[in-house]
Amino acid sequence: MTNGKSSHRDHGRSSEAPSAETGSTRGPRAGTAQDAAPTIGRVLAEARLAAGLTVDEVSADTRVRVPIVHAIEADDFSRCGGDFYARGHLRSLARAVGADGAALVARYDEIHGTAPVVLAPVARLDARRIRADRGRPSWTGAMLVAIAAVVLLIAFNLVSSKPAKDPAGAASSPLPSVTASASASPGPTPAQSVAPTPSIAPIAAAPADKVTVKLVAEGGTSWVSAQDGDGNSLFQNNLDDGSNQTFTDPKQIQLVIGNAAAVHLYVNGKDLGPAGKDGQVVHLTYTPGDPQAG
Repeated sequence: MTNGKSSHRDHGRSSEAPSAETGSTRGPRAGTAQDAAPTIGRVLAEARLAAGLTVDEVSADTRVRVPIVHAIEADDFSRCGGDFYARGHLRSLARAVGADGAALVARYDEIHGTAPVVLAPVARLDARRIRADRGRPSWTGAMLVAIAAVVLLIAFNLVSSKPAKDPAGAASSPLPSVTASASASPGPTPAQSVAPTPSIAPIAAAPADKVTVKLVAEGGTSWVSAQDGDGNSLFQNNLDDGSNQTFTDPKQIQLVIGNAAAVHLYVNGKDLGPAGKDGQVVHLTYTPGDPQAG
């Protein structure tokens, strides 16, 4: 009797073993199905082919270089220059081929374990203020300088043109030659002849005790990140062709510019030309005074 019960228990245990093994084999099958989902690069490549576009056409539309497009379609993001630029390239490529850019960026962050940088509330407020002032150069500083110069020049001429007095206190008469020449060839007053014209560029009126950087996108689109001297983010977005951004800080302005050839720099009133070469990513720092990148 005892042996019969033991064999019955053993038989029950052995019947449960296949169930556990069956459960363990279902896990890998589910994982295999998940791994079989199209990768980010494959989604973009298939969307591009479905849209009837070549890599060269997508590159020309998005300003993303051809080697980088090939690398992303092969799920190689090492040539993007970092997570920030990888997300930007994914959004641009998805928009060009008709794919869901937000879903691709979310999947990229899930795979690589990163998250986009969120601007602080103050930084977002400054960014909105800069965008509101875009395209409206302030002539106030230039006009004030011009008016002050005219007033000083007029006052100097009034003081210097007063007739000299002799020791007795009587005013001496002006020289005949000066009077004759003045009446013979009337012309503009000294103040009129040397008054400066208001042709000073807005960037030239920047305060000397601050650093002022103006970025103008010319001939292309570039990703730009700007921080002030305390490390606060001022701007972090795509700078499209024809748009511009201006940043001012008492200490310094730190810049990261992708596709540097598409961004023209004006720093502390000086035209520094393009920020770099086509497709080049540059890191620049400027302080008040002579605009030399740190």
